[in-house]
Amino acid sequence: MEKWTEMQVFVESVRRGSFSAAARHLNLSPSAVSKLVSRLETRLGVRLLNRSTRAISPTEGGRCYFERCVDILAEVESAEDSLIGFGHVPVGTLRINSTPGFAKHLLLPLMPEFQRLYPRLTVEFQLTGQAIDLIAEDVDLAIRLGKLKDTSLVGLKLGESRRIVCASPNYLKEHGEPRFPSDLEEHNCLRLSTNEAFNRWSFGSARGIEVIEVKGNFVTDNVDLLHEYMQLGGGIGRLSAFMVSRDIERGQLVQLFPEFKIERQQIHAVYPHRKHMPMKVKILLDFLTSRFSSSFGGDIG
Repeated sequence: MEKWTEMQVFVESVRRGSFSAAARHLNLSPSAVSKLVSRLETRLGVRLLNRSTRAISPTEGGRCYFERCVDILAEVESAEDSLIGFGHVPVGTLRINSTPGFAKHLLLPLMPEFQRLYPRLTVEFQLTGQAIDLIAEDVDLAIRLGKLKDTSLVGLKLGESRRIVCASPNYLKEHGEPRFPSDLEEHNCLRLSTNEAFNRWSFGSARGIEVIEVKGNFVTDNVDLLHEYMQLGGGIGRLSAFMVSRDIERGQLVQLFPEFKIERQQIHAVYPHRKHMPMKVKILLDFLTSRFSSSFGGDIG
């Protein structure tokens, strides 16, 4: 039992980057976490962590031990998951990583139903516009928009989303409406700082594909902020249909270039390679694929 506790504390300390953060997550005191890690190092006869006044980081040996511990803890969790169906109810924390926009508009509305079905599962959202290391960050499942690049992950395609270029009526009244993609060079386009591909807009027509590297004086790392600024008349944006369709229906935004074919965005649920998929991940995947297929038929938004 002591070895198990030491491994858990060590893994969380590496993941959180400090003893205090690990202590908050584990409901322990920072001094207790520090003592457990020191006891582990003494027992193993190896220094596992480099310590500074502000943060900790694993040594080379610590990184190797961390990776083995993560695998061991995952196997134990998998063993407990196997009891589901034999009177065992899914419990614990289900950590989901997603872009803020997808979480707000598509995942969050589904969560009350999901938690009614599985009330003993705690759902924890981590929202970021960038890809993260799922194992290092202890994330069970992530939503990735666009083509998958990380081959170390298992991906399940949930569907695709249309992208729509649009602007507010006030912006178009003041600056005029662009008729062709090349006209965007004369307009203020809203950009994302965390993804350069987001700022390259592709337009398809009978003449071929035209790619515009958009420019503008407003940049953010948060797509929801970009959405709100577009509604306020700040410029022209290109966002997923699930974010802007209702605004267009209400007249708050105007769709531009409807005659052009605009690149669609693939949406995947991804999770780490493991010998056995954790039951809580399988439950969530089954739930999401069922709801998205019935609501959107593969075309999400």
